[in-house]
Amino acid sequence: MLTWLMENMATIIISAVLVLVVAAILVSMVRGKRKGKSSCGCGCAGCAMNGACHPAKPGTMGK
Repeated sequence: MLTWLMENMATIIISAVLVLVVAAILVSMVRGKRKGKSSCGCGCAGCAMNGACHPAKPGTMGK
């Protein structure tokens, strides 16, 4: 078992680093979503998909 770990140490380390990077990206995306940030970085006013991303709430008359 120890021999196998030593032979595959580089693969294990690289895989662990990639998992950490992906986890950090996901955490950042979730935090941004909770804060109401847009994923594209620009405002929603001129976006063609504004109605699909942010449907009108009842009583707001489409604003």
